[in-house]
Amino acid sequence: MTSNDRGGAGGAPRERASTVSSRRLYEGRVLNLDIDQVRFPDGTLGELELIRHSGAAAVVPFLDEPNDHGARVLLLRQFRYAADGFLYEIPAGRLNPGEAPDECARRELLEEAGCTARSLVSIGGFFTTPGFIDEYIHAFMATGLTRGVASPESDEFIHHESHTLQEILRMIDRGQIVDAKTIIALLMVERLIRHR
Repeated sequence: MTSNDRGGAGGAPRERASTVSSRRLYEGRVLNLDIDQVRFPDGTLGELELIRHSGAAAVVPFLDEPNDHGARVLLLRQFRYAADGFLYEIPAGRLNPGEAPDECARRELLEEAGCTARSLVSIGGFFTTPGFIDEYIHAFMATGLTRGVASPESDEFIHHESHTLQEILRMIDRGQIVDAKTIIALLMVERLIRHR
């Protein structure tokens, strides 16, 4: 499976060898909810609820060259209704229909952080919560940033902060950064820098 094949299409269910049938219960702007009849590895049948998501891209934006833990990263403090407050995050967002993950990462970096990147490097990806959603996030590292003006959506309330990677790791340890995609992508980047 290529990275572009991961994650759902948001609309029609993605083909899976274990899916016997699928029934749509809800269709929304961000996600859809289906009940799938599934053939399990032991041959038995069962029903599972599955939230279908278009997939997403997230980007760790470095303000300095990421040569060591002193490099500064641009973080967002974004209001999240589900968390009932502001969370530290990296720029991220859903893939539009037909949009490549790197195009999505560049778009979200510009919209949420007001930045363009000279270099955008894939650092991997991950499923967010595969127990009930097929969302797959493609992670990137951005360098050579040019600062501009952010243009967040009407329901996005975002403040920008810069912290060194070393400070960010301490923030994760202290529980100040609790957004999963942000923690995962930052730790992936930290590992890359440490092993250079």
